[in-house]
Amino acid sequence: MQTRILLLTLTLTLGISMMATGEPLHAQCRVIWLFGIPCQDVYVSLVNQIKAWKGMSGCMTVGQRCLYELVSATPFHIVAKHTNRQWTSKEDLSFHLVSTEESVCRVTGFSISKAWARVEDNGITYCTLYNLVEGSGLVDAAGYKQYTNEWICLDYSTANCTIY
Repeated sequence: MQTRILLLTLTLTLGISMMATGEPLHAQCRVIWLFGIPCQDVYVSLVNQIKAWKGMSGCMTVGQRCLYELVSATPFHIVAKHTNRQWTSKEDLSFHLVSTEESVCRVTGFSISKAWARVEDNGITYCTLYNLVEGSGLVDAAGYKQYTNEWICLDYSTANCTIY
């Protein structure tokens, strides 16, 4: 009896949350990075990395450093897509760049899985963002800091970006 009540409660909660948001549940991740370099340099690095990982060549080894697609780019906002080579899942990515008064570039990265009702993703949504930052060398930039947690980036703490 208790199992039925729990199942009913979970079903109702899922239904109400889908009605409230108007969209199905998707795995997603939000990360904030700080860089002590101009946002123009961050912008160029991210756009170049997305373009460099456009094809399949990065898929030949372990990992998902491939199949990125640049959708649009301005010095303050980058939109891209990523296709996962193993599970054919797709993620929509965006980076919002803001220069602060302290000569710091604050970048908010957001990734959302296109897979319906896929709330957990083993860190794929995190890794599709982080791999671009790491691959472009921005993790070595002056003043580099990263802020996220499990509440805004599901499976962040267990993500293994060497395989995703």
